[in-house]
Amino acid sequence: MRDLRIVFMGTPDFAVATLKALVDNNYNIVGVITAPDKPAGRGRKLHESAVKHYAKGQGLCILQPTNLKDEAFLEALKACNANLQIVVAFRMLPKAVWQMPAYGTFNLHASLLPNYRGAAPINWAIINGETETGVSTFFIDDKIDTGAMILQEAVAIDPDENVGSLHDRLMHVGSQLVLKTVALIKEGDVKTYPQIDTPNIKTAYKLNRDNCKIDWNDTLEGIHNKVRGLSPYPGAWCILENGEDVLDIKIYKADKEVREHNHNIGNVFTTKKELRVAVTGGYLLVQEIKLPGKRLMDIKSLLNGYVISEDAKML
Repeated sequence: MRDLRIVFMGTPDFAVATLKALVDNNYNIVGVITAPDKPAGRGRKLHESAVKHYAKGQGLCILQPTNLKDEAFLEALKACNANLQIVVAFRMLPKAVWQMPAYGTFNLHASLLPNYRGAAPINWAIINGETETGVSTFFIDDKIDTGAMILQEAVAIDPDENVGSLHDRLMHVGSQLVLKTVALIKEGDVKTYPQIDTPNIKTAYKLNRDNCKIDWNDTLEGIHNKVRGLSPYPGAWCILENGEDVLDIKIYKADKEVREHNHNIGNVFTTKKELRVAVTGGYLLVQEIKLPGKRLMDIKSLLNGYVISEDAKML
């Protein structure tokens, strides 16, 4: 049975669940590496990462390097004398870092690798209409999310689930998968297997303004999936042309109405309680929306105070 000395690397809430699981199971965390504090909000006050906030409360040693190749950081990391490093939602590591511990460095990734390597695997699984995703642990190598696989666990995606709820479920399942992986390493009983690349592997591209825009020429299913896959963050956006108003808006929740029609794509129709957009194969029924400078609101609240013209359309 190995005596583990663990350095944990992570930044957002998704990583906190795993760090907490390790602490709760009495693993020896000799260091926590997280992102530097960043200015946030109107006052531009320094904001700590979720991992730092938790680690401080546990009295853990924290390092916040700006440069992972910096000699001072590498010396401080070496001084932790870790023999295992665990990475959850951090950033790409240089070889000098991931090769340091005797038992290696492994990563938790929120997909069934090799599919959805990259920055936003949970979002893209929903955007692409997957019915199943999962979590994977693997030993890090010199490429992104390509290392030798350790364990995987599949998770079903509900048809109307958004990325927020799937994120939370994968966060919990992932923390338990890390515990199983650490137990194998502790026992010296890890068996790995290579990831097999195929021509149709799907990628989890970094989200940006272009790929978060709704394409109203897409299918009803595709548009619905994009709204789900970008809610509650960062939000699927489009342009609402309403009389003289030309507004960038975000749609956070919608339903589908499968139905034949002869309306132009993007045409908007409203009642006192509904806003529907004509798309290929039916209508998107918008349920939650955000106009520029306004709070997120349900569609009934919007229509109580904002008039949609008869020739309004989504672009």
